Amino acid sequence: MFSSFVKNSRVQSLLSKSGRGNQSLFHKKPDFTKNAFNVTRGDFNYLQNDHIHFFKSLLGENRVVMDSSDLEKYNVDWYLQVRGNSAIVLKPKSTEEVSKILSFCNDHKLAVCPQGGNTNVVGAAVPVFDEIIISTELMNEIIELDEEAGILTCQAGCILENLDNYLSERGLIVPLDIGAKGSCHIGGNVSTNAGGMRLIRYGNMHGNILGLEVVLANGTIVDCVSALKKDNSGYHLNNLFIGSEGSLGLVTKVSLQCPSRPKFRNVAFFGLQNFDKVLETFTLSKHKLGEILSAVEVMDTPTMDFIKERNNQKSPIGDYPFYLMIETSGSNEQHDEEKLNMFFEETLEKELVLNGTVANETNKIQDIWSIRENITNGYKTCGAVFYYDISLPTDNYYTIVDEIRAHMGNSCVRVFGYGHLGDGNVHLQIQLEEYSEDLKRHVEPYIFERIAAYKGSISAEHGIGFMKAKYLKMVKPKTTLDSMKNLKIMLDPKGILNPYKILPE
Repeated sequence: MFSSFVKNSRVQSLLSKSGRGNQSLFHKKPDFTKNAFNVTRGDFNYLQNDHIHFFKSLLGENRVVMDSSDLEKYNVDWYLQVRGNSAIVLKPKSTEEVSKILSFCNDHKLAVCPQGGNTNVVGAAVPVFDEIIISTELMNEIIELDEEAGILTCQAGCILENLDNYLSERGLIVPLDIGAKGSCHIGGNVSTNAGGMRLIRYGNMHGNILGLEVVLANGTIVDCVSALKKDNSGYHLNNLFIGSEGSLGLVTKVSLQCPSRPKFRNVAFFGLQNFDKVLETFTLSKHKLGEILSAVEVMDTPTMDFIKERNNQKSPIGDYPFYLMIETSGSNEQHDEEKLNMFFEETLEKELVLNGTVANETNKIQDIWSIRENITNGYKTCGAVFYYDISLPTDNYYTIVDEIRAHMGNSCVRVFGYGHLGDGNVHLQIQLEEYSEDLKRHVEPYIFERIAAYKGSISAEHGIGFMKAKYLKMVKPKTTLDSMKNLKIMLDPKGILNPYKILPE
């Protein structure tokens, strides 16, 4: 697919010296969540004609969706794991409309499910029963950009990639890059405290949000939108809603710190013998590339096999036990390229890396990144994939993959692991011929018990949602859970906001 892009004779010399599906059940709609997971419906009222009349009088006929064929995409999650039975989707365009909707729902005890781009992987963005779906897809206006300060204010329904394209024309960048950027909403990114592939450079959403506007369950608008980088006047209420997955309030506006866009990027793609070498190379990259290091991604052989099989892509350097992608971003082309090439040379001399290639041309960088970014596209052509987004201390980063592989034995097609090595986030996948509830019970809660033993997190960047709620107590002490429940009761006493999510019953 690629030849080596490195114009470095020393590196080339060292490299020479070293000698070195079918369309199946995954496409079928899942059973209703209430049946598949034996969930008991909460004490909420059912949708009535007078409720529908109110919503239509507020939003108009066109922004109230009730046709069954149109409802389907809002009721089923992208990963086809869970399925709600909502009979109505509301599409507000303003904070005031959201406020009136929630006030009405709270007064009439109607449960609601906030929804952005519906790319969540733990069932947080679709109803469990018949909750009223409030979609933010029409709340997509860019309100203001302070180019000098690099501060963007926008509505919660703005698509992440659209925001980045807008900022790109102005020399700025959204400090978040995830595979679902073409469809996910910034409000959803805030609500899950998204991390993404460049967290090592820019941090997660907590560190980049300057302010939020949020509507509480009773319709109260909490305006914490700010254009200040430093504001210690009172409680930091923003942090209550970042990562709360729509269970404490519905985010309607976001004020985001946007750094200057790097002028030059370089990407290295390495092949390595074992995970110990991966860790040594990662450690060396932090010392040698520090100020320009922007992403560190790792993949194992089964991941690459999956990519070849499902996405018809292959490694640009041949087959190796592990692959490491390292990206640098900076403002001095010659300096950055030389620094990465010198790092590559050192990894070869120390026998950390077996083979590799470095790209600095835009199309070649995109080709390499597409190998990593397109992995999830292959999931829908499989029988099923159990998807686990977890975080572990670096020393145990890959141990969990080996343990689950041994635990599964021959009962699955493959177990594979990849992810953001720079922040300890592992995406552990179990590919099956077809979905099996027995295999699900075989994996869970075993995998979460192992994560707890390593003092890791059962969710690194996608939240808890519905799928992981019952396991939260395995990694959080009772006092912490009690505090979370008390906070929920205080802000949403009737429990109408995204019920059945996050907090274990």
